[in-house]
Amino acid sequence: MADQYSFSIFPNENFLDLRLYQYGWEQCAPLHSFGPIVRNHYLFHYVLSGQGCLDSTDQNGVSHTYKLRAGQGFLILPGQVNTYWADEDDPWKYTWLEFDGLRVAEYIDQAGLGMSQPLYRPLTQDQGQALGDTMVYIAQNSNESALHLIGHLCLFMDGLIQSSATRRELHGGQLRDFYIQEAITFMEHNYSRELTVEELADVCKLNRSYFSKIFKESMGCPPQEFLIRLRLSKAADLMKGTGSAIGSIAAQCGYPNQLHFSRAFRKRYGLSPREWRAQNQIKRKR
Repeated sequence: MADQYSFSIFPNENFLDLRLYQYGWEQCAPLHSFGPIVRNHYLFHYVLSGQGCLDSTDQNGVSHTYKLRAGQGFLILPGQVNTYWADEDDPWKYTWLEFDGLRVAEYIDQAGLGMSQPLYRPLTQDQGQALGDTMVYIAQNSNESALHLIGHLCLFMDGLIQSSATRRELHGGQLRDFYIQEAITFMEHNYSRELTVEELADVCKLNRSYFSKIFKESMGCPPQEFLIRLRLSKAADLMKGTGSAIGSIAAQCGYPNQLHFSRAFRKRYGLSPREWRAQNQIKRKR
């Protein structure tokens, strides 16, 4: 049996909190495999039918193998070495989404997923089915507008969190959420200049160590890392949508030293700024 598949590339990246890269579905041939490979973004598969296996490394670089069946899914994180393959007798059919964004680490943490827990199991069969249906809808409607698809990506993310058997229970977070949003808003207005954790904590009228603690718990990364992601996301949007020089874009995004910018960008996206722009810049008609 030959592979049958469909995949699409998302045409618009002007979304910072949650963005879509590629998506599709595949009916795999027996023992069809993919990898070993390392991804630059988050990749989630939901098994529609059949069976297969995932082999992935944890945060310590130790490899683990997981067997999956219909109604389950698996997550691959950026930088994680992975290989997955279809069962010989009952090869799987799955749908998949590749996504990223400033708040994805927070959402994935809420779902209780990560390098040490890549296996998704739904609380109920109906919830798992609904999650798979949302993913299939995205895969089958690539001609819809970017906003339409991002809306369904948000529904997918909410469904993943609400249906995950490993999800974290959050309590009493309204005041904490207010502080975090204040800090994020301040970063979005001031990312082009030097910012310190002390200044961000002061904006929220909080102690530095307590601010850092609740920010990491809420967002899944320290405030310094979130600021880097924000700056690089802004830079990627400018490189894609404008003809400005890379050095000028780097300076606009808080990197007066272009070498430091290039190193940070390559670490995040796997390509140099120049290479990334060559692949992603929007070609404007004359």
